[in-house]
Amino acid sequence: MASFPRIRPRRLRSIRYLRDLISETYLDTSKLILPVFVNESIDKPIETPGLEGHLTYPPDSNYFVNYINEAINLGIHSFLIFGIPKIKNEDGIRAYAPDGPVQVAIRNIRREIGWDPIIFTDLCICEYTTHGHCGIPLNSKRGNIIDNDSTLKVYQKIAISQAQAGSDFISPSGMMDGQVKAIREALDETGFSDVGIMAYSAKYASSMYGPFREAVDSAPRFGNRKSYQMDPRNAKEALKEVRLDIEEGADIIMVKPALLYLDVIQLVKQYYPEIPLAAYNVSGEYAMIRSAVKNGLLDEVQSIIESLISIKRAGADMIITYFALDAAKIIKSGKEIF
Repeated sequence: MASFPRIRPRRLRSIRYLRDLISETYLDTSKLILPVFVNESIDKPIETPGLEGHLTYPPDSNYFVNYINEAINLGIHSFLIFGIPKIKNEDGIRAYAPDGPVQVAIRNIRREIGWDPIIFTDLCICEYTTHGHCGIPLNSKRGNIIDNDSTLKVYQKIAISQAQAGSDFISPSGMMDGQVKAIREALDETGFSDVGIMAYSAKYASSMYGPFREAVDSAPRFGNRKSYQMDPRNAKEALKEVRLDIEEGADIIMVKPALLYLDVIQLVKQYYPEIPLAAYNVSGEYAMIRSAVKNGLLDEVQSIIESLISIKRAGADMIITYFALDAAKIIKSGKEIF
């Protein structure tokens, strides 16, 4: 092997702006998507259970609009909206009601801010149902199961309702087989061919969703979600799930969670480099860092940015993260991090 005695990598690390100049990965606010919670039962913001530092907003309020404007002023222009209904039932009908929490929130943004914000709307019924599952239960010889095909019909109703309200991207997270195809057909047939789909393509049955489920009260009341979300032991299976979603019409694909599945993010990007890839830095990952910072175990600025950089380095084109505002403030401040 040839020897290169004159090469000294440390020369390229000696000055902050030189390190910035040659960095392979960078983090930009345009690549961040901020999750936002709206609850139709409240008339003023409340602390979001399980997600320290986040508030849940009344969907039709100025509080909500002001929060969106605050994020926009910091360079965040993309939002993923989750709704919490007043009343839950077996079928989750508030998920597709014209005056449902997500629908009201979207119309509030469009009326007060306009069409510049990019609005992604989570499409699922777990927050809206009494049973807390992502689909419609069916009694079978194996006991209660989640019925795939009847659930798709509900998803179609939700997609149309969200598109009518002004959503830019429908984001199905239920992991039902054929959900992207069903939603794409429903949107096209009702004149919403310009509305995109960001598919939760490789969503794992992870332990990292606890704070989110507390925030929206969506923990399953029976069984678990292992029969429809992915097995954490499998990486190559993600390629199959992603391929199916692309074939069915997904515009953006996603891996969820992010930090615990960096290898899957890298694998998916390697096989599908031309398809925009999102990664969801989920509530449990957020809570772990928040807790460690609170206990003096981690530096807040460094840990937030380093964790997001790791997701970008793995191959994600965009990151859904509860740290979006924190990261935007850090980036805007110009603080030296690396």
